[in-house]
Amino acid sequence: MAVTVDTPVTLRVLQLTDSHLGEQPGERLLNLDTDHSLSAVLDLIEQEQDGCDLLLATGDIANHASVAAYQRFQRLTQHVAPEILWLPGNHDDPALIEQALGQPLVKSATLAGWLIIMLDSTARGQVGGSFSEQELHYLQQQLDNAGDSHVLLCLHHHPVNIGCAWLDEQQVSNADDFFAIVDSCPQVRGIVWGHVHQQLDSQRKGVQLMSTPSTCVQFAPASERFKLDRLNPGYRWLDLHADGSIASGVSRVTAVDFDIHYDNADGY
Repeated sequence: MAVTVDTPVTLRVLQLTDSHLGEQPGERLLNLDTDHSLSAVLDLIEQEQDGCDLLLATGDIANHASVAAYQRFQRLTQHVAPEILWLPGNHDDPALIEQALGQPLVKSATLAGWLIIMLDSTARGQVGGSFSEQELHYLQQQLDNAGDSHVLLCLHHHPVNIGCAWLDEQQVSNADDFFAIVDSCPQVRGIVWGHVHQQLDSQRKGVQLMSTPSTCVQFAPASERFKLDRLNPGYRWLDLHADGSIASGVSRVTAVDFDIHYDNADGY
């Protein structure tokens, strides 16, 4: 499915990722109440954002896939933007997301000269990422038909090394195939993802690469093994301009103390 939305020339897009909501409200991840942390991020958005055109939910919305968690996320975020695009993470089940939404996942959106493509980088039963042949074919088809639109690609897993040894074992395993398609399309201006629970802003062949903090716990950059960061939860904003340029940044919750077991070495 695709959606077309009439919007201003500059699109304000927000990204929420890796909320890890439990089936029941108040469930905890490394002792953090993930509903509480998501609510704190949503409060921050309400304080900082004077409306936006689109919200991206880029995976691991639930900690253990459940319809109740997805319905709760939908209810909590429905006021943020007129349109929300979802994609699954390795903790999610696409069929349960669709059951919660009552419709198939929307795979792309065309908004004021931009084509936003939601890609599934999950592989059943695996923590790490991989694109199926079907998904790569879908990407190629979408880019072939992009016309003059600028393109933003969204996925869950990271397609490039981020310098975290344990996380880089989980990056998209066939990223070379992915980039072979991306590199052939000059309209691709940005790639944004979740999964790594940390911020990254870099470039590859003129394409902006962006990862986004989780709305719950954060992973420490440049770590060999699983390690938590003490930075607070946050979200990413993106301004997609008519000339194809992207302005983007990350905003984090302040003045809130979260009760997290930072010394847990067993992962999550």
